[in-house]
Amino acid sequence: MAISGTSTGTRPETEQKRIDILRAAIETFGAKGSTNGTLTDIAEQVGMTHAGVLHHFGSKNNLLLEVLEFRDRDDVAHLADQHIPGGPALFAHLVATAQRNALRPGIVQVFTVLSAESVTEGHPATAYFQERYRNLRAEIDAAFRALCAQEGVTDPDTIDRAAASILAVMDGLQLQWLLDPASVDLAGASEFAIEAIVNGVLRPGRELTSYVHDA
Repeated sequence: MAISGTSTGTRPETEQKRIDILRAAIETFGAKGSTNGTLTDIAEQVGMTHAGVLHHFGSKNNLLLEVLEFRDRDDVAHLADQHIPGGPALFAHLVATAQRNALRPGIVQVFTVLSAESVTEGHPATAYFQERYRNLRAEIDAAFRALCAQEGVTDPDTIDRAAASILAVMDGLQLQWLLDPASVDLAGASEFAIEAIVNGVLRPGRELTSYVHDA
């Protein structure tokens, strides 16, 4: 789906208004969720009417999906080719993403809220999150295989689980951090977990049961 500024002939003031609406929607959906957060809430933040917001986005569902697209573009806006790197560099990028997320709680909050809501029946963002996780698992899977080839490690059978685990750890830590930011080091804990999972694929250690001894 196209977002602000992607259509030819869009006037700068129209593009800026759409961006203002998207940022207001991030704040509203992050604080209230997509069900309780209304277009009127969003419109009031940008000095518009409910109808004015609809004029730019057509429907609340369209706005919701464009908020997610906007977040994705913000994630890669600082990269030279505006796309996440491939190969072993991807793991360093994921750590850097966690470090950036620690500085933008609004973006993290709306992602966490909407991703949780997307598991409910009929939610407009379900397909988005299904595709997002499929694509990211595939990207991480490919990065693991490239790293294994680089390090001379035969592709282990743990890569699929490791790819899913990295995403789960990153998203789960974001939730803990939002609930208690003073107690959770989002960047540090994310880096620790990603390194542990990568090293676990390359150099598996002892099984947990080996630490348990009968009394």
